[in-house]
Amino acid sequence: MQTSFMKIPVLAGKKVSAVLTIPDDYAGDTGIIMAHGAGNDMYHPMLTFLADGLAEAGYLTLRFNFLYREQSKRSSDSYDILCAAWESAYRFLQADSEYRPRHIIAAGKSLGGRIASMMAAEGRLPVEKLIFLGYPLHAPGKKDKPRDAHLYQIRIPMLFFAGTRDQLCDLDLLQAVLARLAAPWDLRIIEGGDHSFNVPKSYGTEPTAIYRQVLGEMTAWLGK
Repeated sequence: MQTSFMKIPVLAGKKVSAVLTIPDDYAGDTGIIMAHGAGNDMYHPMLTFLADGLAEAGYLTLRFNFLYREQSKRSSDSYDILCAAWESAYRFLQADSEYRPRHIIAAGKSLGGRIASMMAAEGRLPVEKLIFLGYPLHAPGKKDKPRDAHLYQIRIPMLFFAGTRDQLCDLDLLQAVLARLAAPWDLRIIEGGDHSFNVPKSYGTEPTAIYRQVLGEMTAWLGK
């Protein structure tokens, strides 16, 4: 496994950092692009763990920062700028890198996944599958205003990971949404997990154990 650090152009004169994790003897089959959540960056421990684990399983993995995190800003970018970062990452992996995988999958933690899903619904992100590492279905305490309208327009397979204590994704509401989707979907539940899959200390479960669970279920789903 090799790791390559780079800068990807997003807007005129502006670039974002990215990390490409390359499997040994990569054969050019599948590449996975992973985007971070609103309050973190591409070095989030779970994303780093998953990138390394996916590479060991044979998947080329690209992580990238959104522009606002690259600029050390707290507030996220506008939708169009977030989309520009996703499009740039896709273009890099699909056309500009030396690897050019035959199949590309999008994965995202919270905000990163939601933007990817909106773009997929609009036809702006031509990936083959979507993976959500905690989908932000609604704002805290606002289950009456779900962010689900675009999900019904998606036609590619989707894998959702959801914690039972997630304040941004009520499980009953999520399951009701999933039942109405037109695309194939799968749901994996993290018992005791919050929006970042952290569990109470009383569970006696280390974060890496949760990450291994997520990695195992991701690779099993990808191999279907």
